[in-house]
Amino acid sequence: MMADAAPRAQKSLWRSHLLPVASAVVPPAALLALLALGWQLVALRNKFLLPSLGAVGSELTSHPREYLDAAATTLQETGVGLGVSFVVAFGLAVAMGHFKVVERAVMPLAVVINVTPVVALAPGLATALGFGYTPRYIVTGIIVFFPLLINSLAGLRSADPEALRYFVTLNASRWDILYRLRLPSSLPFLFAAARICFPLSLIGAVVAEFTAAGNENGLGSLIYISDENNYLAGMYSGVFCLSVLGLLVTLLVVLVERRVLAWHPSVAQ
Repeated sequence: MMADAAPRAQKSLWRSHLLPVASAVVPPAALLALLALGWQLVALRNKFLLPSLGAVGSELTSHPREYLDAAATTLQETGVGLGVSFVVAFGLAVAMGHFKVVERAVMPLAVVINVTPVVALAPGLATALGFGYTPRYIVTGIIVFFPLLINSLAGLRSADPEALRYFVTLNASRWDILYRLRLPSSLPFLFAAARICFPLSLIGAVVAEFTAAGNENGLGSLIYISDENNYLAGMYSGVFCLSVLGLLVTLLVVLVERRVLAWHPSVAQ
């Protein structure tokens, strides 16, 4: 009996702990290995199309400070543009949720901003506002403004009608209803918007660095300069850093969401 207990314990440990970890790690690791192999094969046959992974790794390890400083600049532009855009979008969503006339006035303009090619605006913004960081902040904020506004408005309106009527019967003020009911109800929508807008804001910052000339810093500027000089290793090193940044900010959003929304069914499951 004792001899059978050890194998059973090992099987139980495998099923309860190791198997879930393996099932979560092995598929993406296998896919990543296949993609790396395919990249290497293409790079070996088309050296003017893709650099080898070794060349990209050598570029990153040879100039780590340059890429870290550029990543910090792009991350700063992302944070400022996204933060300001969220404050404006959420404030407008609150006003639109309480006053229909505000929604009728703002929503057409928001749609126009959403469909406007921001790339075409960036050079004009740089000319009007100077060749500093301000045009980059504006471009980044514009790109994420519409999804932030729509998700904020949908979240504020997702409050339980029965709970809303209960607050009304208690003569709760608009502030109490907003703070105690509408804001908690909107959190799943806000985190859904964050999952979309954090990586999107990185794209916005890079687009601004491409098009708003002036400061030659940031990952977008590094990628642009490397492309102009046909330096593939530098260009794809910048792309790799952007990918890592996107993964890190998405992971941060997921971790915060699980912490803040531990009570919500979508996270509890």
